[in-house]
Amino acid sequence: MTRFSPYKKDRERARNLNEKGDFIEVFVTAPLSICEKRDPKGLYKKARQGVIPEFTGISAPYEEPDNPEITIETDKLDVQQAVDKIIDYFKQKGILFK
Repeated sequence: MTRFSPYKKDRERARNLNEKGDFIEVFVTAPLSICEKRDPKGLYKKARQGVIPEFTGISAPYEEPDNPEITIETDKLDVQQAVDKIIDYFKQKGILFK
């Protein structure tokens, strides 16, 4: 199941609902400037103009995870490298077999 929450407490609550080791937090990150450049719908621009209130990263907070199992830096990895990193993690943990 995939869920997104900008708040640490919500992600920790989700982690605690699962057996130890069953919750895998994948932190997908990029600098805000890169996110704004990649925004095909212009949502960041609208948020900066105040058209969209409570927009994560602009007018609402995003609390980065302290210890995610996987971090994907999308400004440094292409899509295939990101997928490979996730698959490698799953293989190392025995979630996927080699």
